[in-house]
Amino acid sequence: MLVLWCPDWPAVAAAAVGGVAVTRPTAVFSANRVVACNAVARRDGVRRGMRRREAQSLCPELAVFGADDGRDARLFEAVARAVEALVVGVEVVRPGLVAVPVAGAASYFGGEHALVERLVDEVSAAAGVECQVGVAEGLFAATLAARRGELVEPGRVAEFLAPLPVTELDDRAELVDLLRRLGLRTLGAFAALPERDVVNRFGADGLLAHRLARGRSERPPLRRRPPPELTLTEEFDPVIERVDVATFLAQGLATRFCSGLAGHGLACTRLGIYAVTEDGEQLGRVWRCAEPLTPAGVADRVRWQFEGWLRAAPGRRPTSGVTRLRLEPEETVEGRSLQLELGGEGSLEEDNERAARAFVRVQGLLGPEGVLTPLLDGGRDPAARIRLVPWGDPRDRATPADATWPGRLPAPSPATVLDRPVPAQVFDADGRAVGITAREWVTAAPRRLSVAGGTQRDVVGWAGPWPLAGDRRRPGPQRARLQLLLASDGGPDEPPEAVLVHCAGTENPLWTVEGVYD
Repeated sequence: MLVLWCPDWPAVAAAAVGGVAVTRPTAVFSANRVVACNAVARRDGVRRGMRRREAQSLCPELAVFGADDGRDARLFEAVARAVEALVVGVEVVRPGLVAVPVAGAASYFGGEHALVERLVDEVSAAAGVECQVGVAEGLFAATLAARRGELVEPGRVAEFLAPLPVTELDDRAELVDLLRRLGLRTLGAFAALPERDVVNRFGADGLLAHRLARGRSERPPLRRRPPPELTLTEEFDPVIERVDVATFLAQGLATRFCSGLAGHGLACTRLGIYAVTEDGEQLGRVWRCAEPLTPAGVADRVRWQFEGWLRAAPGRRPTSGVTRLRLEPEETVEGRSLQLELGGEGSLEEDNERAARAFVRVQGLLGPEGVLTPLLDGGRDPAARIRLVPWGDPRDRATPADATWPGRLPAPSPATVLDRPVPAQVFDADGRAVGITAREWVTAAPRRLSVAGGTQRDVVGWAGPWPLAGDRRRPGPQRARLQLLLASDGGPDEPPEAVLVHCAGTENPLWTVEGVYD
């Protein structure tokens, strides 16, 4: 697989549309945080995930743009066409990244190095952008090779991946955080684990990441060919000449397309989008995806492709409107993970639409805060990680996915988190109150717990403490959390109970129970 990567593509596309010089620092923001920036901005300290105010304080001349997937896809179509002029079988992974099979093209141009040089020159001349090319076995390894401009020889992909940090699995933030806390900081160290142990400890998502770290594809190839009836073709009268019309129609087509695949137990990972114009022009593009496409994912890619077709530069756009659209599953995988219910086709989408309409009506009666939905965000304790978002507002994280939280509790979280912590007392073996020292450790091993002045229960095990980070320059009691395993207060067959407690202070410590584990 050959992957051509245009670095910082959202920032490059935004600067091109805004008429900003490439030498000026540029950043693209979503939810007031940096999602992409160019190399000039990075030299001034701007980084992904940074707040807008902080980024502009570091770089006052920063050119600021909002995120726009349509803009990125529209401009990237010129890059895809430049690659397609030399190599057949172009597959767009996302705006800024394109993949092609390398074997036939390398033989035609006299080797992989010659092919890479021709591609870089062609993209630079036709699209006017810089790019990097990488070659390796598999899309994941080829993408990492493109970021480093390397050509990995066949059979050496595991050797290439081994020294790379696990942060390269950047779309799996929780798994990466767990691997780093376990001391597995490179892909090679993760790949060395036995597959059975990976499944038992990290689950299905960890197994997929383990396959990537070993240099294998995320999923074994599915040998059966998609049935012809899974291809969806739609005729349009009047013809489609505007992107907003195509976007509206794509939503219904995407739902029907994915429902047909689900009926055969399949999901699409390579989507072919083909169109015919009123003048008979043939348009086509293949989109490759790491994860099986949902209806929303299919609709997005149809919209992006129409952005590239209908809003291309004069001379490159179709001379007439689109009369026929065909969605074809070029590659499929087993779709067990997408079969969410046993109901009829489209019932899940209909239920969601009915619920959304009901929520809007309630908000009309009670106001925007009348309907809140929970969002798992950053924080040190389970209660702080839950943020309630009004229905209809963007569900974006307020903190970066890679943010560190000193004192954060390890998994699993308590099954029950109390709205109001309950006062408690913790004693050592001699009946003295246990507190937290200035070095953030317990003054003695916990041996008994009394909740709200009730009967003291024996502590048969404990873990922690996990200090709560604060401003150490300000005076105040030390604070930390512990997990306590309590002896059963029932019969001998009753299982023990585990609780999460919080302590503040050394002298006259204040204890509270914050959560209960199953």
